[in-house]
Amino acid sequence: MDPKIKKRITMFYIGGVINALLGLYVLIEGASFLPPGSIRSLVIIFFLFAAADFYFPYAIKKKWQEENAGKQEQNTDPAQRT
Repeated sequence: MDPKIKKRITMFYIGGVINALLGLYVLIEGASFLPPGSIRSLVIIFFLFAAADFYFPYAIKKKWQEENAGKQEQNTDPAQRT
């Protein structure tokens, strides 16, 4: 897999973890400095972004595998490497 794609996948995972942690922080500590309606909205937004950040690497990997399926089938014999 191309290093750029691996880096992009890693960045999506890091972003998902950060969004999930921020959502948990707002959920736990937000009551001390935000009104309840804002807490709910922010938590939903952070968790939706976290879900999207964990879905995009799956979609990128799937697209890459579909694009390179023919190339991988042609290179199945390890004795014919150049």
